[in-house]
Amino acid sequence: MVRRTVRATVTAALLLLAGLSVAGAAERFDGAIEGAHLLDTLALDGALDHVQGVEIAGRWLWVTSVDRAARRGYLDAFDRVTGQWLRRVELTDGARYHPGGLSRSGGSLWVAVAELRPHSSAVLVELDAATLRVRRRLHVADHLGCVAASGRRLVAGNWDSRALYLIDLDDLAHVRIVPNPSSTRYQDMKFVGDQLVAGGNLDPWSGTVDWLDWPSMTLRRTLRAGAVGPLRAYTGEGMTIAGRDLYVLPEDGPSRLFHFRLES
Repeated sequence: MVRRTVRATVTAALLLLAGLSVAGAAERFDGAIEGAHLLDTLALDGALDHVQGVEIAGRWLWVTSVDRAARRGYLDAFDRVTGQWLRRVELTDGARYHPGGLSRSGGSLWVAVAELRPHSSAVLVELDAATLRVRRRLHVADHLGCVAASGRRLVAGNWDSRALYLIDLDDLAHVRIVPNPSSTRYQDMKFVGDQLVAGGNLDPWSGTVDWLDWPSMTLRRTLRAGAVGPLRAYTGEGMTIAGRDLYVLPEDGPSRLFHFRLES
């Protein structure tokens, strides 16, 4: 009787998983990134562990990553043309060792460094983009996993980016928090003019790149993304954009930067 009950339970669980797999497959996007074609890939020469965010400017390419075993977070600089590793700085801040998505604004890089658990704490770190020296730290009583910067404004997403923090650097006492208008769990985001472009995953094998209006945070455009491997969405980690050029860094080390050209 017990054996029959166990077998019945296992069978039911397998049927449920099969049903979920079929349902997920029906919604799965089988391409790379909708409305874009792959131009090239760049292999990065560096000891990266779990990749988080990416940013580019001129010959520079910056990547954040976390060493989960050692509980350490890092920002690495690479040559954008050759992929050669240039230098590394550690971003670990006590219990906060998880650097997320990053963003460049003028001569600064902004990185969110958080505890690796929801509803915890984070520090928004501003670094000099040339020297990688810390300019300032802003403490936030929540896990923050990504940040976009433009002038005096910041937008940061908490755990799975369920909430977006809208920050005015001239008025830090009044931070606005709004719900994410998308189901996508943003991992990296950038300002492009008066829009926020954010990339993330829906599940291990799919994600989106979204365009949101600022400051309303209204979702205006979505491009679906597929997977580079069985369980690795193209938009699952680092993402940055320059004009019609979209770059994603979905893989842990050894990592490849995928360069797409948007059709429009």
